[in-house]
Amino acid sequence: MVIKKVNLDIVIGVTSKIPETSMPEVAFAGRSNVGKSSLINALMNRKAYARTSAQPGKTQTINYYNVNDEIFLVDLPGYGYTKASVKAKEQWGKMVERYLKRSEKLTKVFLLIDSRREPSANDKMMYDWVVDSGFRPVIIATKSDKLKKTEKEKNKRIIRDALNMQKEDILILVSAAKKEGIDEVWEEILT
Repeated sequence: MVIKKVNLDIVIGVTSKIPETSMPEVAFAGRSNVGKSSLINALMNRKAYARTSAQPGKTQTINYYNVNDEIFLVDLPGYGYTKASVKAKEQWGKMVERYLKRSEKLTKVFLLIDSRREPSANDKMMYDWVVDSGFRPVIIATKSDKLKKTEKEKNKRIIRDALNMQKEDILILVSAAKKEGIDEVWEEILT
């Protein structure tokens, strides 16, 4: 996709109502520090529009990025951030659940998993949660540039097995840093 225009149009917090939008939405979920903001920046062809940080837990709101007045890329708060209070984690969880169940324009959910690690209990729970909300998540295995060629297929199998993915479920290896897999993600966004 040729990116002509990008805006952060809507930001909602834990007490906000889920907005009614006029364009399709695709959501990005994943644990803190998995590379969601880096992926969204790579998709929008921007270096630092979505805030990235070495410190996990930066995204605490739901951020709607308007791309070309055609689609919203929706950045959900990361889960599994250990330094957040129990109350904050609970509020973020309820906010994400509310979004998944109430957004009328949500067409697809992308779940980001670190390609170098076996999915955590939180990753598995989020996968099941997305499926229970009526979606077949597209799995984005991030940071694939840090894997050796021989590890890539093996790690894909580990992720598929750990999440009990079905054969037809999609898993894409992505490196936001090297822009690998970005075109495949756009293909999934637009289908």
